[in-house]
Amino acid sequence: MKLTQKEGCSSKKTQSGCVSVSTNTRVDLDEKIMNHPCYSEEAHHYFARMHVAVAPACNIQCNYCNRMYDCANESRPGVVSEVLKPEEAIKKSLVVAGEIPQLSVIGIAGPGDPLANPEKTLATFKGIREQASDLRLCLSTNGLKLMDYIDEIQALDIEHVTVTINAVDPEIGKDIYSWIYYNGKRYKGLEAAEILIKQQLAGLEALTERGILCKVNSVLIPGVNDLHLKEVSKVVKEKGAFLHNIMPIIVAEDTEFARRGIREPLAEELNELRSSCSGDMKMMKHCRQCRADAVGLLGEDRSEEFTKKHLETMTSRYDPIKRSEHQEELLQKIFNNRVKRKRREVKGASFGAQNKSQVIRFAVTSRGDGDVNLFLGQAKEFMIYEVENQQVKFIGIRKLLSHCKGKSSCSQEGADTMPEVVNTIKDCQMLVCAGIGEGANKFLNEHGIIPIVQEGEIEEVLLQTSMFYRYFYHGSTYATASVN
Repeated sequence: MKLTQKEGCSSKKTQSGCVSVSTNTRVDLDEKIMNHPCYSEEAHHYFARMHVAVAPACNIQCNYCNRMYDCANESRPGVVSEVLKPEEAIKKSLVVAGEIPQLSVIGIAGPGDPLANPEKTLATFKGIREQASDLRLCLSTNGLKLMDYIDEIQALDIEHVTVTINAVDPEIGKDIYSWIYYNGKRYKGLEAAEILIKQQLAGLEALTERGILCKVNSVLIPGVNDLHLKEVSKVVKEKGAFLHNIMPIIVAEDTEFARRGIREPLAEELNELRSSCSGDMKMMKHCRQCRADAVGLLGEDRSEEFTKKHLETMTSRYDPIKRSEHQEELLQKIFNNRVKRKRREVKGASFGAQNKSQVIRFAVTSRGDGDVNLFLGQAKEFMIYEVENQQVKFIGIRKLLSHCKGKSSCSQEGADTMPEVVNTIKDCQMLVCAGIGEGANKFLNEHGIIPIVQEGEIEEVLLQTSMFYRYFYHGSTYATASVN
């Protein structure tokens, strides 16, 4: 449903309803990100994406990257179960778009670099654009070859490009990359970093000059670029990037950084860095560091439903009209949430003026749709929120890595992950989930985290639960609460 000015909106109308904006640029931006789950924090609750793995070759070697693993449980960039030909990727896009009506974006993110495989990448995008014009196209690249394909990217109406930039100082970059392959020659060390950074920044600037929305990904590597990423954020903003996604390094086996003993950053370190950069740049906090063949909502992976073997017997039920109707309903949900959030902000300001402020931090389990709807035992990640004065603030995503960090370290069936759960959310007062076992409930209570079982819309549940925490919790031993 689309709202009109007659229905109470005096600001410019967009496909997602009415949004208060101050300039046409703000309206254009909202149009571009309203149903893109990676570019919009709001959209990621409702809209799905799919990565088609048509790009196996890569033209750089990052010291944190190992693309050799094939594990269904492993969730990190560069990992795939199978590589597709362009015609297979096009068919898969049509099939999945028919099966998952909330699918709004098709991206190519590997398993290598899309622009190191230009023929396959561009043929795939061209076929999807011709046969499913409602799908947004998204490209993720290291940026080394961006300048060579700017015209093709624009001609195919690829609206979103993500560039991974880990350094803007070659002295730091040389410790992140082992080598690059550029114009028929392999470069190493400082020279490699100089070439890569120059091409990345030139490509970023050229894209934004053409009106293509750009997100920059940066991998936070403690002891290597952790003190440098604030400068990266400033520079990429100057070059026109819309969004900066600072991601924690996942130390994969058999990589240079694993051999050096580089550790993964603590949640506090990531939060502090994002906060320090947020004054210069809009920060992305909901990234899942997806596989290069991910399918579905962020936080879920349905890729096993759409393997080559399954696709052999599947036919496309792609219906753009039904898809449009379904997605319009999702956009209306987003708009309704905006209205409710605005009302809470007004109420919260009054509440805060009359009451002592208290910040409550929550861990939430969800499989999507903006709801608390996942049992603790099924969770592979937590969404972290803070509630203060009737206002709900999303902090970020924290993954549970014990279920798999490569074939050799996959957890055994029934392995106890509760110690990792507690360590992951130890700064949270409460955990909100759709269900919890007796043993897990007891373990959380023993470690000072109150488990709450309550399904429903995340922000509404958190507001109810925060009131419960303030006024009614008295430290009852091993009691799982249910808020109605």
